[in-house]
Amino acid sequence: MKNKTFVLFGRLMKHILRSPDTIITVALIPIAMMLLFVFVLGGALKGSIPAGTNYATFLLPGILLMAIASGISYTAFRMFQDSQKGIFSRFNSMPISRSSALWGHVLTSLVSNIITVILIFLIGLLVGFRSSAGILNWVAVGGIIILFILALTWVAVIPGITASTMEGASAFSYPLIFLPFISSAFVPTETMPVVVKQFAEYQPVTPIVNTIRNLLAEQPVGNEIWIALAWCVGIMILAWIIAMRIYNRKAISS
Repeated sequence: MKNKTFVLFGRLMKHILRSPDTIITVALIPIAMMLLFVFVLGGALKGSIPAGTNYATFLLPGILLMAIASGISYTAFRMFQDSQKGIFSRFNSMPISRSSALWGHVLTSLVSNIITVILIFLIGLLVGFRSSAGILNWVAVGGIIILFILALTWVAVIPGITASTMEGASAFSYPLIFLPFISSAFVPTETMPVVVKQFAEYQPVTPIVNTIRNLLAEQPVGNEIWIALAWCVGIMILAWIIAMRIYNRKAISS
């Protein structure tokens, strides 16, 4: 299975490397949002964040999650294309594990999104992002980001193999891109109206953003790191189970 998965992964990565504008397009909107908030809205919002906190540093974790949510829409799009071209049907007729085709797309999403994350970190450094985190904190940040990418990628697999149109395959990502706006990504939840605050504090983006932010600032993460991990792992496992059942059902019926 592993060899077949990496063959499929190599095929998909070649497509991305031949068209690097995909990664640039994915990163463009989050970078534009970061520049807008730092240089245009930052002055007005700066008073709502903890004193002495650089707003670019405060903002970056939310921008990273927005970029990932935007990037996984391309995973659904690529899977929809393979499904329409009959590539999955051909793979299912071969003596390889059925999950190989899906894992090829998942690994491609992981690598392409990591490239996007690195690009945004570099832009963040140019606009004022700074971190005093040690190596273990950076490893923890990297682990949470990878889990978040995998969780959303498996979510993307579901519309990728079930959608009937190209637009339907990628439209699911729009609410995910919007979700950081109703979280602690741009302002503390304490500044929000009560109903909005309740939603913001109990949706997955807020504990993930807070955990990454505190790790980068070498601040205590408390229980939020476990909540963040529970959200990421829980979503990933549930989406994987649903995606595999749908894919196996479609493979049997084809």
